[in-house]
Amino acid sequence: MRLSFIKPVYAHCDLPCGVYDPAQAKIEAQSLKAVLEKYDGLDEHGKVRATIIKEERAELVKHHLMVLWADYFKPVHLEKYPDLHEKFWLAIKQASEVKQHLDVGAADKLLEQIDEISKIFWATKKA
Repeated sequence: MRLSFIKPVYAHCDLPCGVYDPAQAKIEAQSLKAVLEKYDGLDEHGKVRATIIKEERAELVKHHLMVLWADYFKPVHLEKYPDLHEKFWLAIKQASEVKQHLDVGAADKLLEQIDEISKIFWATKKA
């Protein structure tokens, strides 16, 4: 049985584009950095809460990057950007590094990696 009100939609990703954006990962990474910058000034209760927030935000960074990597980027993008897989892999590993430690520098590195991915993303959107 075919439903007459359902029309096929064709897209190179899960939905017609416009639903993917590396900004989601960057917002979470900025939150990670903010938590790390405030950590030393917190009391013991605040440090526990900050650690929980840091863990959650790091997982969200990883989630947003993995969805972008798996659902948006296609083989044609890899032809033009052959190091794309490595950039994603390293950024996801860096999010784990931030999750494991209290180093603001690690958060800065993660933000730089997300910015590199973002530049490629926007270049492919314009293509």
